[in-house]
Amino acid sequence: MLPYLTEKFGNPSSRQHAFGQEAQAAVEEARAQLARLIGAEPGDIVFTSGATESDNLAVRGAARAAAARGRHLVTTALEHPAVLEPARTIEREGFEVTVVGVGPDGIVATDEVARALRPDTVLVSVMAANNEVGTVQPIAEIGRLCGERGILFHTDAVQAVGRMPVRVDEWGTDLVSISAHKMYGPKGVGALYVRRSRRPRVRLQPQAEGGGQEKGLRSGTLNVPGIVGLGEAARLATEALAGGEPARIAALRDRLLAGLRRRLDGVEVNGSMEHRLPGNLHLSIARAEAETLILSLGGRIAISSGAACAEAGGKGSHVLRALGLSDERIYTALRFGLGRFNDAAEIDAAVEALAPAVEAARQRAAAAPR
Repeated sequence: MLPYLTEKFGNPSSRQHAFGQEAQAAVEEARAQLARLIGAEPGDIVFTSGATESDNLAVRGAARAAAARGRHLVTTALEHPAVLEPARTIEREGFEVTVVGVGPDGIVATDEVARALRPDTVLVSVMAANNEVGTVQPIAEIGRLCGERGILFHTDAVQAVGRMPVRVDEWGTDLVSISAHKMYGPKGVGALYVRRSRRPRVRLQPQAEGGGQEKGLRSGTLNVPGIVGLGEAARLATEALAGGEPARIAALRDRLLAGLRRRLDGVEVNGSMEHRLPGNLHLSIARAEAETLILSLGGRIAISSGAACAEAGGKGSHVLRALGLSDERIYTALRFGLGRFNDAAEIDAAVEALAPAVEAARQRAAAAPR
């Protein structure tokens, strides 16, 4: 990215001179790199400012463009707010939105999605992998279901792309949201895969209009350094996936779980272990309130609470509520994210730091006045 931050300032829309052509070439190389990662054609990649914009363009753009055919959408209770909030917005415009629940394993049943479909359904949006509990959904099955009925299928694949194999044709997806910083790229840049290289082409109503960049789907001067960074992150992710990185990270995750269970009782995994991202471990540790535990660690381990109480009224994570977890499971939930630069020594160190902190937290809780 550095040359495009310090020396190469061309605008890729200014193609009459060498500076613009140089920037355009860099953007198109990044487009090809990302397309290779997900099995798409370069012309299907639309660059955005990140996953939130991609989700908004997919949900609102697809629904509004298809309003003449129908005004019904289907999504799930696990979705990121970047999908749920646009869905609520178009509800105020006269659309109907059906929210499908999930089982206690955090998996969306294809049969439930099928039952929610109607003759006027124009879009289904199901995230590929959940950002909290890490569960991986049966995207290919849902894609076939939508394809048979001629319904557009969008997946928020932010957590999946770069961490597990993603092939848009095998999944049967029409729209796929992607973020750079979830696969070691820069923040503030992302992309939306839009199936346009084969017919029928997906039509979207643009959410940002102006100069007509990105085939008119997302106007605005392109973030060339960010896009170059996204492309390089995609190239490195392609190599890492081919080199077996998911299996290595999954082994570290399993080592972490086994270590915690050896040292502590009451360790319960939230969501399916079988259908889970390699680097995600989401669990509840009985009798150890998560926020207090994290504070007691003093930043020695980079973990997050599974219930940050970000929602109005302090109800905790909507994802954990959707799984039907008890209040105790929710407020003792921890999310561990493992990645490319973690090793076994760090996993063991995390266990050694966490186990005594949990025991101390339990003793304080037991001694506290009722």
